[in-house]
Amino acid sequence: MSDTHQPGESEYRVISPDAIEWQPFAGFPTAVRLAVLVGDPQKPGPYLIRIRVPAGEKMMPHAHGEDRIHTVIAGVFYIGLGARFDESALTAHAPGSVVIVPSGQPHFHYAKSGEFITQVNAIGPAVLNYIDRGSDRRSF
Repeated sequence: MSDTHQPGESEYRVISPDAIEWQPFAGFPTAVRLAVLVGDPQKPGPYLIRIRVPAGEKMMPHAHGEDRIHTVIAGVFYIGLGARFDESALTAHAPGSVVIVPSGQPHFHYAKSGEFITQVNAIGPAVLNYIDRGSDRRSF
């Protein structure tokens, strides 16, 4: 057994859905919310976050500096690949689906059929680069 733990993993704990603290994030559209569950996305190391996107919201084309594993928690997760938003390129993923987005892969999201929540596992630091903003880099 190791005495070394990752941030937020040194003690047994349970995070119940009603204890999740949803916060706005400057890099997201105004209505989109983020919850940091484990780790610190701003620092090197593993982290676990959830992203809640309300019905009708679009997240325009962007890429991340780290590989991300999305698990769909609720709703239908619509994602498309490419540097331009193209609704015809969206694919729909039901709760329980796992979607792997490699670092540098331009993609976009749309809450086309209602709110969705995804859980993201990754190794930080987290970086969000919007394609249409050129060099606009956002870290958590």
